[in-house]
Amino acid sequence: MALEHAILVSLAERSASGYDLARRFDASIGHFWKASHQQIYKVLGRMEGDGQVASVVVPQDGRPDKKVYEITDAGREELARFTTRPAPVEPLRSAFAVKLRALPFGDAGAIVQDARERRRAHEEQLAYYAESAARFYPDPEHLGDDEIGGWLVLRGGILAEEAGIAWCDEILQRLAER
Repeated sequence: MALEHAILVSLAERSASGYDLARRFDASIGHFWKASHQQIYKVLGRMEGDGQVASVVVPQDGRPDKKVYEITDAGREELARFTTRPAPVEPLRSAFAVKLRALPFGDAGAIVQDARERRRAHEEQLAYYAESAARFYPDPEHLGDDEIGGWLVLRGGILAEEAGIAWCDEILQRLAER
């Protein structure tokens, strides 16, 4: 997957300025696909040149005009093509896992502290996801067709954070037994 596809999804859901799109990434898509604001603006320019998005200039009182982007038919076709290709399984890449493998050679107390901090971070992210679920999907048993994808992504995040907490608990328990 490329950043282009994440942008196409976001614009298919709702047109946005580059700034609003970057904020949307910070609030939601960025939890599973990272991109800097500069990357988003650069890719938007390229996508506009490729005809996947179009923009209109919107005048603003007392502020510079802004460009609002929307997905084009070509962008929707690319997004549809993207959904037909299998997504590769992303390999786990974790500095923390390497640190755990180094346990016999390092500072067990520091690793325990890291596991505690990691657990706290998982709890905070889980609370954020739970709040989002309550706010945006108060009745998950009755989701509309336009909501199911977002809900499933959010559920994946919730499950990942729960697994992260369980893993940290297991690490802390096992290291406390030593």
